[in-house]
Amino acid sequence: MTETLPAKNPLQETPNVSLGRRLRHYLEAAGFFLVMGFFRLFPIDRASAIGAWIGRNLVAPTPLSRRAIANLRQAFPEKSEAEIRAILVAMWDNLGRVMGEYPHLDEIVWRGPNPRIELTGIENVEAAKARGKGFIMVSGHLANWEIMPIVGREYGFTGGVVVRPANNPYVHRWLDAVRSRTGMKEQIAKGASGTRRAFSLLRRGEALCLLVDQRASEGIPVPFFGRDAFTTPAPAALALKLGAVILPISNHRLGGARFHVHAHPMIEPPNTGDAGKDLIELTAAITRFVEERVREYPGEWLWIHKRWVDKNAPLRKRAQALKTEGGGSGATSKRV
Repeated sequence: MTETLPAKNPLQETPNVSLGRRLRHYLEAAGFFLVMGFFRLFPIDRASAIGAWIGRNLVAPTPLSRRAIANLRQAFPEKSEAEIRAILVAMWDNLGRVMGEYPHLDEIVWRGPNPRIELTGIENVEAAKARGKGFIMVSGHLANWEIMPIVGREYGFTGGVVVRPANNPYVHRWLDAVRSRTGMKEQIAKGASGTRRAFSLLRRGEALCLLVDQRASEGIPVPFFGRDAFTTPAPAALALKLGAVILPISNHRLGGARFHVHAHPMIEPPNTGDAGKDLIELTAAITRFVEERVREYPGEWLWIHKRWVDKNAPLRKRAQALKTEGGGSGATSKRV
């Protein structure tokens, strides 16, 4: 069993936070909880549909779409403007649905009288379990990305989810509570203490869920849609250090608040004899998996994120060292 994180009073906040910031946090949280309360008034499918309508019609036409459009044009230079717009609208449809589904996450289950998750690739899960090692389940912000820990918990895995804490402490605590109730019990914040906790769980043969598709300032540059993207080396480093299994998971929306989750074959770590090169190649292999899934359903991915490296952007010391040891991003073009 995993240790339970200490309970936190949602009304407490760090004492040295300024009054202005504290007031801003109160107002942001009030708006967030008002939205969650609104979606809670409706059944899950209606809430998901309302969120989709808001995303398509009220958000997609706004300047919030600028970065997504720029990212889509560079990722898919062969697509017409009409095709780019169609993906953009589908993305906001999906994001609206995710917001509408948050208050209903406890209804999105794999088992039970009204399952909303279809799971395939169970043979790959069992093959990974047979290794007798810790599990690292990797995925991206696909469809509703809160689904992977739900399936993991219902399958019988114990462990935790690595999360980036929300900027607003009240929203963060609400999300922590919802995620712990519906998915893996332990929410592990990114950082040094989180890394130590992840090591502990994996050494005990437990599971770790990681979304690996966001920009990581301390990451290493590997190709993603033909351009270098700072990517977290954490799952690769943990797998290489501990012999943990990397099990890639995809998630696709079947319609409304119903999902198809697929467990893919394990991503095997390379063994070139060069630790830095192995780390880069395994990180690149994980990133290729995410790219392949995004290409399958581009309207279900988070194109609004600042994912790619600006040209000639300086690397952090750690990233520069890893890049140099591995021979640069060119080394990542090989198949693992």
